[in-house]
Amino acid sequence: MSPLRGLAGLRIWLRKLGPGLITGAADDDPSGIGTYSQAGAQFGFATLWTLIVTYPLMVAIQLISARIGLVTGQGVAANIRRLYPRWVLQPMIILLLIANTINIAADLGAMSEALRLLVGGPALVYVPLFGAISVLLQVVMPYPRYAPLLKWLVCALFAYVGTVFVIDVPWREVLIGTLVPTISLKREYVLVLVAVFGTTISPYLFFWQASHEVEEQRAAGFGGPLALERAREQLHRVKVDTYLGMGFSNVVAFFIMLTTAVTLHRVGLTDIQNSAQAAQALRPIAGEFAFALFAAGIIGTGMLAIPVLAGSAAYAVAETLEWRSGLALKPLEARGFYAIIVAATVIGAGIDFAPIDPIKALFWSAVINGVVAVPIMAVMMLLASRPEAMGPFVVSKRLKRLGWAATATMALAVALLLYTSYA
Repeated sequence: MSPLRGLAGLRIWLRKLGPGLITGAADDDPSGIGTYSQAGAQFGFATLWTLIVTYPLMVAIQLISARIGLVTGQGVAANIRRLYPRWVLQPMIILLLIANTINIAADLGAMSEALRLLVGGPALVYVPLFGAISVLLQVVMPYPRYAPLLKWLVCALFAYVGTVFVIDVPWREVLIGTLVPTISLKREYVLVLVAVFGTTISPYLFFWQASHEVEEQRAAGFGGPLALERAREQLHRVKVDTYLGMGFSNVVAFFIMLTTAVTLHRVGLTDIQNSAQAAQALRPIAGEFAFALFAAGIIGTGMLAIPVLAGSAAYAVAETLEWRSGLALKPLEARGFYAIIVAATVIGAGIDFAPIDPIKALFWSAVINGVVAVPIMAVMMLLASRPEAMGPFVVSKRLKRLGWAATATMALAVALLLYTSYA
């Protein structure tokens, strides 16, 4: 095959990538960057193995989310509403909305602090600026132009790969830390492990990928349930998209953890509370270039993650209440849907101006995310196995086993979180 034909084929596949890639990248939001930075700073290479373990679990649950959207032509919330009592769905959506709003606040705060570190000025001035840009991108920009922009924003995460190549890395120690799990029952270590698992497997990602898959099908002119004649091609596309997206997410998380392990942990800076603090701590140790890359990455990934957080909340609420929903619709055609996007972002920005400890707020957001993830994952697993929902496309036994393993892992993580918090 000629190089030109190979490049043409690569371009075609890159155009096909979308919901999985964007979902994976959005998982590395500024709050997630703070979690991975803390893990690397506090425990060095001892937590690198977690990103190998979480990968197949993350792939399984996100692949099930994507299949639900692709096969049924509806998002996760719409399917749960259709097949289960409302009392099953409504508490999940309320908790999801609360957690997403707190997460938006934390991300806006981290982005603003990162911009302050780069250019100066008061960080709080930048909070409404970033919030307004995020809302305008979703409300004003047509979906066919907005979706490719999200793909380009994924490139911001390469900043964290770049930082590793401007610092000295002991690769032998890295390999050992990655392949040989470190097990400890110390409270601090357990809390970090639970935080890493909770960051990689988050409820908002389930709703976003399923609903974004529906959007992609509508944009391509294929609304409604998946047709048999298109099934093989589309299911393969979703599989590749999800494997690559989740792989990209975990590779970036690995490099963030590695960067802070090599720099901050080695000099004894182990108490990192957020991503902006990690960037600032890097400055005297790794140099201006590594600092600038790290800080710029916080802003770039935040611009990707906030629309996903607000959008997933809007999809979930709109589908629960049977409102019209979708970024391809104009604001006047889906008033409630866009109102949720605006409200979640505005309230999130407002939290940054309130006398609320952002670290405690983020902790409780993680608790809520973990608690709500378990029943949502369990219901999704049941849903994906029901022929009345999935028709002939019920999930395979292998995928079902992995999905239930991910659900059990999250349940254990929540139990450990609650135990270590109150023990």
